[in-house]
Amino acid sequence: MLLMVSTGHALAAPACSATSGRETLPLVELYTSEGCDSCPPADRWLSATFPVDGAAASVLAFHVDYWDRLGWKDRFATPAYTARQYASMRASGATFVYTPQVLVQGRDVDSARRAGTVESARKRPARATIAMETATGDVRVRASVTDKALRRSAELWVAYTDSGLVSDVKAGENRGVQLRHDHVVRALQGPLAFDEAGDASASVPIAAPTERGRKPALVAFVQDRTNGEVLQTLTLRCGE
Repeated sequence: MLLMVSTGHALAAPACSATSGRETLPLVELYTSEGCDSCPPADRWLSATFPVDGAAASVLAFHVDYWDRLGWKDRFATPAYTARQYASMRASGATFVYTPQVLVQGRDVDSARRAGTVESARKRPARATIAMETATGDVRVRASVTDKALRRSAELWVAYTDSGLVSDVKAGENRGVQLRHDHVVRALQGPLAFDEAGDASASVPIAAPTERGRKPALVAFVQDRTNGEVLQTLTLRCGE
């Protein structure tokens, strides 16, 4: 199966590879918007807590589009990321979404519990394995789930992220504010289903967006579609 990550010029990067470990690498998701005046502190928290070259977690900042109606269109937002936030709400049994919202391992976590939740997740055995390898502009991703019950509802996703992005907001709640963003999801593809043997694989063409940031990364993760639980993640950084 072929998954297109983005459009634009191919991402030039040397061949590199990574394989997930025996313990869980947590998934941290921030749902944010340039049109929300409560979001900039959360954006700063994400950058400070999870440096771009850090290894404490796989990090995804999803910009949602429902704040665009206030007069400032967030160029990093898409309806697909809004749909993902609502899907995460339904899977976890929550009844509403909001920004800024932080999910750790698919669960809403308030500011007082975030650090402890991430550290607790890091100590748990992984329930899936993931491997990624890049060469000549493509990435090959493979994943497996050994638990027969889990593999029936497991899904493989691949995200492309960029950091060091800057916006001078000229309207809406953040008018006049310069915003800086890291770990911004520029493309998300999936889900890729697992076969009866518990395996999933794909060859993904890598392409950089027209407006490029710095420190691009690929994040692959395996998630249970029934409850949103994340079985394992892997972050691969190659290139600039």
